[in-house]
Order: sequence, then structure tokens, then C-alpha cells
Amino acid sequence: MKWFYNLLLYFQKRGYYVCQRIADRLGIRAKIVRTSFIYLTFVTVGFGFALYLFLAFWMRIKDIIYTKRSSVFDL
Repeated sequence: MKWFYNLLLYFQKRGYYVCQRIADRLGIRAKIVRTSFIYLTFVTVGFGFALYLFLAFWMRIKDIIYTKRSSVFDL
């Protein structure tokens, strides 16, 4: 089990180092970069869900307005 924690620690250090390098390049703190990535993740997931609801609503309205008619005499 120790090898798992060592592997986890390795990836955590390297992952935080990526944020640190981006922060150094932009001249800001690494904490701001990390929280920005977290907020961006939440916004992206929320945007996808909102898009899904909008499309479902739009398709429902379309089905209500445009009903299928089997023949010309079904007016």
C-alpha cells in the first residue's frame, strides 16, 4: 500500500507544479490558478446541463407546434 501513496504523492506534486509554472508565467499566485481551474470545471459542467435542458425544452415545444399528420385530410 505504501507504493500507492508514493505514486499518489508523485502525481500530486507534479500536478501542482503545473499550476505553479502557469502562475509563475502569468505573474500571479498558484492558489488563484488552482481555484480558477476548479471554478472553470463547475461552470463547464453547469453549462452542459443547462444546454441539455434548453435543447429538451426546445424539442418539446417543436413537437407541440409541429404535429405529424398522416394525410392531407387531417387538418
